[in-house]
Formats: sequence, C-alpha cells, structure tokens
Amino acid sequence: MPAVNHPDYREELDRCNYTLKYVEKCLESTLAKKSRVDSELEWTMKHFSSDNSQHYIDIMVNSLLSETMDVRLRNLAAARSKPYFARIDFLEKGKDSAEKLYIGKMSLIREEDQKLIIVDWRAPVANLYYEGRLGDASYECPDGTIEGTLQLKRQFTIDKGELNEIFDIDITTNDEFLQSCLGANADNRLKEIVTTIQAEQNAVIRADMWRPLIVQGAAGSGKTTIALHRIAYLVYNHEKSFVPENFMIIAPNRLFLDYISDVLPELGVENVRQTTFEEFAQDLIGKRFRLRDANEKLQAFVDYTKSTEEREYLSLVRRTSEFKASMDFKETLDVYLKEIEENFIPREDFTFCSITIYKYEDLYDLFVNQYRMWPIARRLDEMKKNLKTRLRAKKQEIVNQLYMDCDKRIAFLKLTVPEGEERRRLVTEAIDERDRDIANIEREANDAVSAYIRKISRLSPFDYYRDLFADEAMFMKYVGGRLDADTCRFVRSYTAGMLGSGWLEIEDLAPIIYIKFIIYGIDEKIPVRHVVIDEAQDFSAFQVYVLKKIIKDSSFTILGDLNQGIHSYRGIRDWDELTGIVFSDRKHVFLTLEQSYRTTVEIMDAANMVISKIRGHKISKARPVIRHGEEVRIIPAAGKKEITDGVIKDLDEFRRLSYKSVAIICKTLRECREAHAALSRHIDGITLITGKEDEYRAGIAVVPSYLAKGLEFDAVIVFNADSAEYTEDELDIKLLYVAMTRALHRLYIYHTGELTPLLEP
Repeated sequence: MPAVNHPDYREELDRCNYTLKYVEKCLESTLAKKSRVDSELEWTMKHFSSDNSQHYIDIMVNSLLSETMDVRLRNLAAARSKPYFARIDFLEKGKDSAEKLYIGKMSLIREEDQKLIIVDWRAPVANLYYEGRLGDASYECPDGTIEGTLQLKRQFTIDKGELNEIFDIDITTNDEFLQSCLGANADNRLKEIVTTIQAEQNAVIRADMWRPLIVQGAAGSGKTTIALHRIAYLVYNHEKSFVPENFMIIAPNRLFLDYISDVLPELGVENVRQTTFEEFAQDLIGKRFRLRDANEKLQAFVDYTKSTEEREYLSLVRRTSEFKASMDFKETLDVYLKEIEENFIPREDFTFCSITIYKYEDLYDLFVNQYRMWPIARRLDEMKKNLKTRLRAKKQEIVNQLYMDCDKRIAFLKLTVPEGEERRRLVTEAIDERDRDIANIEREANDAVSAYIRKISRLSPFDYYRDLFADEAMFMKYVGGRLDADTCRFVRSYTAGMLGSGWLEIEDLAPIIYIKFIIYGIDEKIPVRHVVIDEAQDFSAFQVYVLKKIIKDSSFTILGDLNQGIHSYRGIRDWDELTGIVFSDRKHVFLTLEQSYRTTVEIMDAANMVISKIRGHKISKARPVIRHGEEVRIIPAAGKKEITDGVIKDLDEFRRLSYKSVAIICKTLRECREAHAALSRHIDGITLITGKEDEYRAGIAVVPSYLAKGLEFDAVIVFNADSAEYTEDELDIKLLYVAMTRALHRLYIYHTGELTPLLEP
C-alpha cells in the first residue's frame, strides 16, 4: 500500500531518514579514509626502494584496503537511493524483547555501539525473511540453531531515498509487490532480485557449498540470476576462507556474459572469473585453436532445404558429436592413453659401460605401477632420480674397482721391475690410464640418464589427440564395441580431416584437456574452488567430468533446463549422467525450480503446450506465476513481405507501450539476415545478433532462436512458425519453446503457409 496510508508510516519514515543520514555519514568518512590510504600508497610507490621490505608490506596492505574501500563506497552510494528493502521483528527464545532488523544489500554497523543498522541479505538471520513464517521460527548460524518467534515481516519500496510503499506480509513476497516487480520492463542487463527471492530460489542460493548442486530450472525461473546470487552469498559467508577470485562462472558465450555482467557488482562482488568453456579450455591447453562455430552446425541440423544425401551426412556428423561428447569417448581415450603409458619408455634395459643397471621389466614396473599416482610424463622426473641414484652407486663400484686394479698393477710393477726410470714410467702410465678411464666413466655417467630420457618421444596434447585418429584399425581397436563399424570409420575420418585442416570443434576441447591432464598434468595453478555452470544442459557430462578432474577440491553449482537443450546432440539429456556418473563419488543435491517468473500465464501455457509435444522423455512443465496478460497472437500471412509489414506495425505498438526491448526471433541466422535487411529499410536502429558480439544492447533485435536462450525481452515476435520451419522434430520443439519463453509481456507468432503442428492443441 502507499506508505502514507500505513499505520506505522511515521515510525518507518523516521527510521528511513535516520538510516539515510547515517549512510551519508559513512560515505563521507569512508571517502576521507580512502583519500588517506591512496595518498600513502602514492607516496610509497613514489619513494619505493627494493631494499626496504616495509615498502612491500605498505603497498600490499594499502592496495588491499583501497580495493575494499572501493567496494564499500559503491555499496554506500547505492544505499543512498535504497538503503534496505525489508524488516523482520524476531523475538529470540530467552530474550525479553524482539529485535527489529532491516535487511538490505549490504551490512551497516553503527561504530559507536556496534548496533546493526542494516543486515546483509546474505546473513543467516535474513533467511527468516525469505523462508520464515510468522510465529515459531528458527534459523541456522555458526553458533547453531537460533529459535524464537517471527513477529513481523515487512517490505518497503524505497526509491531515490523516498519511502513510497509498505507491505506487511507472511510469505516471502505478497502478490501485489511481486506483480509490480515482474511487470517491469526488460533492460539491456540482467538485474539483481534480492527483494523478491522466493523460497525455492533461496534454497538454491543457500545450499551447502561442498556438495555438488544440480538445478533443473524451468524457463523464466531465474536460474542465471540465482546462480549469481549464490556466488555473492558464498563469497559473503566464506570470506575468511575464500576470495572472489576462487569462484568462476562458465556461461554459453561472450554475449551472455555481457548480459549478466552488472549483477555481481550490484551485489558488491568483484573479480569473480566469468568465462566460456572454450576460453577456459584454450587457456588450460596453452594454445589458441581455430574453433568452428557450434551454432553453424546447429543451423545445418535444422536446415530442411538440404538434399537427402546431405541429411544423411549430417546425421553422421551429429552422431560424431554425440560420441565425442560422451563418457564412452572418455573410456576410448582411457584405452588409448593406457597404450601410450605402456609404450612410453624404451623397451630396453638401462645399461652403463655394458653393465645392466636396470632391467626393462623393473623399469616398466617402476613407471607403470609404482609411479602411477603421477601424470605419465611427470613420472620421468622420478625415474631420473632413481636412475641417477642407482647409476651413482654402480659408477662408484666401477671407480673403486679401477683404483683397486691400478693399485694391484703398481704393486706388481714394484715386484717385477727394478726401481728406476722404466718403473716410474710404467707406474705413471698405469695411473694416467686409470684417471682417463675414470674421466670417461664420469662423462658417460653424466650423459647416460639424459641419453635414455632422450629416447622417449613426447608430443603435445593436440598431437596425441590427432594421432588417435591417424590409423583406422587402431582407432577401431580403441573404440571397441562402443560404435558400429561404419559410424566408427566416419568418426575417425571426419575428425582426422578436420584436425588436419587446423580446425577443432567444441567437442574436441574436453578430450584434449583430458589427454594433457593424464600425460602432463595441469601445470597452471588454478585458483578456482567453486565452479558455476549456467545453461548446463548444453554441456556434456565429459566436459563436467574434465572440470572436476583438473580443478582439485572444487565444488560445483550446475544449472540448466533439459527442455531448452538445443545442443542435446553434444549436451546432457538426463541429469542422471551427472548424478550417476560424474558425481557418483560424492553426495549431491538435486533441486528444481518449477515456478516461472518471466512470462504471463497465457504465454507460458502456450509454451508448455509446445514442449509437451516431445515424445519419449520426461517433460518438466513450468508453472507460471499468476500474472495474466494478452493472449498469444498467432497471425497468418501471405508471405514474408506481409510479415515484415505486420512486424513494423507491431513495433509501433510496442513503442507506445514504452517497451524497452523487443526480439524478432527467426529460426536460423540466414532467415535473421533476410528479416533484418527487410526491416532496416523502414526502421532505424534494429540490431542483428549473430553470436559474434561481445556486448549486448537493449532495443529492437533480430535474433536466431538458438542465441535467444538466457535472454529476455518485453515482447517477442516469432517471425515465421510455419510447418516447414518448425517440424515435430525434438530440436525444432526446443527451439520454438526457447523463442516463446523469452517474452515478458507480449508474444506474437507469424506464419506463412500452414501453421506448425506444435502450436495446435
């Protein structure tokens, strides 16, 4: 309700004004402190002396202080507009009075008496706001379970320092407040949602960090936003053990990373690594590859204009991707790598001066069995130590024998040759011969181990991978019965040809990382301790397995929606692939986000009808929040020209409605280029998204269906949903579902010819 109509308006207004004044006071004092710290840092840098260790310490301490103050200043600046968003009154068991706690995006403590003015939303007690009900309640904190009575839950709308609305509630958010938030228009960036986090979302955010968390989230359930809030929560609650650099989020592409880039800074978290799997993989491998665009392959799969022969070829390409992304391929690599291991060292004894120092059988046992805890190539360092130790002992035996032989020879000369010049000459020759032999032995000994190691061929991870596909008979042996013979031959020839031309596909990156890990280990120090994978349905189990292997002692948050698995030919089709295989050695947590907060009931009902057309898989339908809007418009058109004319009128309508973002979604990039060219002749400022962009901009965009995933728009126009474009193929169903579920308020669907059967009840 309007704040002035609430019975506690005067009390809350006074509290709001007091908090704002204290925020201003803290802002001024923090600015003054930062100025002093920056001045000291500048002075130290100017007068820095490498001989003065205190200068190193001062620079490190003041740099850290300056960065911390930068974050605090940003938080305080934001709090000037909206210091908090909720209040809870909690009477702890055993105490006489309830504590009034105001919850915001940062904590603020009064310096003079350490009284909490604002409680950070991530603090344990704030969980009462998100999940507690009025009456008996409790929350978990480091001291254990705190029990008591929750007497009040209150929400505020504060904007630019003005107290506008007050709501008293029981559940997390009341309908009026939530509807207001969900009814807002979409912008060019994803926004934080700390004020409206729901109970099922809160469970994801606050789940145990050290148990793998897998989340099946419906379209519009807030998966990405929740993932980022989880990082902020974990950074806050584990700040003594971890820094933001220990967290990494892996997203589908650079465009998506730009779209989500503002959320963590808005939550007061900086320096979290945000990357794509392709970038992370190439950094690990230590080489930049020419990567084929995965979306081009997807476009080929859904292009129904191709001939029968082309479709058959693409079917084999698809099967190739499926195999190389599978754990079956990991097992194929294990067979190949085992053979590399068994043939890594020379099949010969290690000899010195015609003396056997190590028999091959003993070297093999040492290398394959006793050193098996090391990566294959790293075992050579241990082998060198062992060979040198035994060689040193054997060399000393030989040298000692030479001394003994020389002494005997001299003694014999003394007995058989009269004293004089001849005997002295012979004794000198004996000693010189001994010394020459010893010098030769030393030289040979110094090079013996290195000469042995030089016989061992070591290739780059890429070269090992390429060699896997070099010989058809050997490849079929490694694959075993995991593929039929014809498919096996195609996988080998297709991949060998591609690698030979200098290109890779995304499915090749995880195997190359795996080869590097098994043979060389990962030399780079990876500071990451917690990995968040968004849009995980388009990752393969093999990719996740590799990440788990190389990032030691790491934990995972994995979020996705199988209904949106448009890259399912190389992605996860069932979460059991993770829970039953990749994380079978760990207790995991599996949670679902069924509620969709993005779209209206009408749009979600239509999208659910489409996704229910998938056969043979269990479908998890999204449950829309009770927010009604206009019915989905299905508009027939005589041709592309008529669609273009209709879209132009629609855009005028959306402009009058003050919509900030509109997507015209075509199935393929080719169709997008045609639509963009036609529309641009009439309307300025229409953006074409091709997947090559590093920056996402709001406004009017023409987007291929497969690039729309993860984004949201005020209104969506599906450019052409006829029966030729969207068939009853599973991939077509998912692409149309993705396109429809991007819309917040309006969804218009055009079609030429016969409407796709996917939109028929």
